[in-house]
Amino acid sequence: MTTPSEGHTITVEEGTERVRVVTRDGRVLAESSRPLLLRETGYPVRYYLPPEDVRTDLLAPSDTRTRCPFKGSAAYWSLADGTAQDVAWSYPEPQDRVAAIEKHLCFPDVQVS
Repeated sequence: MTTPSEGHTITVEEGTERVRVVTRDGRVLAESSRPLLLRETGYPVRYYLPPEDVRTDLLAPSDTRTRCPFKGSAAYWSLADGTAQDVAWSYPEPQDRVAAIEKHLCFPDVQVS
């Protein structure tokens, strides 16, 4: 397991912001008032949403996998109708320091209010 080094940190905290994810054609994919905020050096804040707040019926697992030395292996999700690939990712078995994000989904483009 790789640990964050000086100058590279990762924190996860409960958020109170309202987060919404909308597709290009206006479908609401997710809406949550209980996101987890992941802050990592060098990256924008990422909002991880509980699966109960995501329209998982509109998503299908993707074949894409990536690995982060600090968070673990990520699995990706695409729109089930095939109109967009890899619209979200999750960490099914994250490293201990970010265990809170387990099974939560993260979308690169969110509306925050």
